[in-house]
Amino acid sequence: MKELEQYFKALADVNRLRILNLLLHGELCVCDIQFVLEASQPNVSRHLSYLKNSGLVLDRRDGFRIYYRLAQPKQGAKKRLFEFLQDAYKNEEELQADTRRLKEAIQAGSCTRSEWRPYSALPKTTTSSRV
Repeated sequence: MKELEQYFKALADVNRLRILNLLLHGELCVCDIQFVLEASQPNVSRHLSYLKNSGLVLDRRDGFRIYYRLAQPKQGAKKRLFEFLQDAYKNEEELQADTRRLKEAIQAGSCTRSEWRPYSALPKTTTSSRV
């Protein structure tokens, strides 16, 4: 029950919802998230730390950069939670705008990714359509 409580506390902030929306598309560097959210690095890092402490995201360091990804997006309750969020995000204009901005950044040669792979962090299912 404690784990579930932590997940929902982490979802109780619009910035963290926006970050999760971006991470549904795969691992990202803090600078990519910062670019899309148009937020300061300390602000983005604070929200990422909260998501990490809740168990929803994982990080890894590569030199000076820290990369974040969804934690176990293909298993159990997290899989269902991330699939729910993906579906819920479809009708939110701000989140769709964030996704478009991330896609444009990647195509322009962003920090982290070299190609746009929508929803690559989630398992492929045959029952729902992917963008």
